[in-house]
Amino acid sequence: MEPVFVISSTGKKLMPTFRFRKVRHLLKDGQAKIIGYRPFTIQLLYETTENVQELELTVDSGYINVGVSLKSEKREYLSQEYTLLTDEKQKHDDARSYRRTRRNHLRYRAPRFNNRVSTKKEGWIAPSLQHKVDAQVSIIEKICNVAPVTYIKIEVGVFDPFLLAVMKTTGIPPQGVDYQHGPLYYADNLRAAVFQRDKYTCQICGKSALKNANIYLCIHHALFWQGRHADTLNECITVCSDCHTPTNHTQNGKLWGLEPNVPRLENATYMNIVRWKLINTVKESFPNVEVTHTYGSETSRIRKNLGIEKSHANDAYCIGKFHPQLRATTTYYKKKRRNNRCLEKFYDAKVYDIRDGSLKSGKDLGCNRTNRREPRLSENNLRIFRGEYKKHGERRIRKQRYSLQPNDIVLFQNKRYSVKGIMNNGNSVLLLSKKDSPTGKALAPSVKKVKIIRFSSGWIQ
Repeated sequence: MEPVFVISSTGKKLMPTFRFRKVRHLLKDGQAKIIGYRPFTIQLLYETTENVQELELTVDSGYINVGVSLKSEKREYLSQEYTLLTDEKQKHDDARSYRRTRRNHLRYRAPRFNNRVSTKKEGWIAPSLQHKVDAQVSIIEKICNVAPVTYIKIEVGVFDPFLLAVMKTTGIPPQGVDYQHGPLYYADNLRAAVFQRDKYTCQICGKSALKNANIYLCIHHALFWQGRHADTLNECITVCSDCHTPTNHTQNGKLWGLEPNVPRLENATYMNIVRWKLINTVKESFPNVEVTHTYGSETSRIRKNLGIEKSHANDAYCIGKFHPQLRATTTYYKKKRRNNRCLEKFYDAKVYDIRDGSLKSGKDLGCNRTNRREPRLSENNLRIFRGEYKKHGERRIRKQRYSLQPNDIVLFQNKRYSVKGIMNNGNSVLLLSKKDSPTGKALAPSVKKVKIIRFSSGWIQ
């Protein structure tokens, strides 16, 4: 359980407390008031002593997971672990695609080339990385704004991505000019390198283009089902056009779930890019607090000496000069996306199959090609079996943003509910689904009949 943070009547930050019973009495008697919920913070309405102890905030920064520990010499007050978003780049790509589509539907515009001055400021980094920096800085600010933190220490790392990749695949460390000879050094391009490595053979069905000239080979991103589409030699494999179909890209297809031995270097690359930006941003935000950094090797040595399991929250506890015996219970948070950039959705057609008369979607009766330059192969083309259309495909555009969002807390019939979703064009709010409702019926009252208590934050506990 997390503590209650306290602010004095003069606005000075006091020590957090676990005396919840006294806090309830203070609020009930009007001697304190609530000024924040995340974290829960009260302000005293009477004069009191303003003595505080030395508090240090230690952070185990990372690409996906972040560990935080707030501790004094005697006890640990906070032990938290945050999970950041992993699809930020994909969301920016979607927004760019939607914007380009909207522009194409407007009036004609003359082409423009090289007529804009670069707007990138000094210290600019990619939005996908800037998002993670901002999220970690906001976590630190949220705690430092209500706690008398005197010392902040952040764990950063320096990595050699090429060394990590080579050791993961071959186990032989690179020497000398090996750093100049990348994986494509002996190939003309990525396509040729992938085909040469796989001996011009499909890795799914085993068909070889060297034995059959009619075999059409493609490069496939093996980890597409994880959202990874990197054009690297380790993530690409050779497949034939018969296997590289939209149907095999679905969850039950042959291409779903492939796991080649590919090293993940996002964390190492991220830390190499943003470690100093993160530290300098925290220093600028809190000039009166001492901000330093450490490295993972030192944290690992301390954790092993203390005999503690490996976790991001435990790593944060091992950072710094205080290691109190009285530990706090770790609280886990997961970042959620509050705004949906997808304003346009496509609903597939419903068409009857002339072979058995069943109703199928347009995707099920498609031409099974992944690129327009590929020919419609007769043995895989299922469009010829399309009969009468029951419903044609359509695009729907969301033109409004609803007042209530999922995970908002509302009051209905003197009971608190968490919003599950919005129905009926924003006129009804789903509070309980059929599975969650004890009566077996969904609870979806009108939006006018519910009262908002608290809007959801960007973190789900």
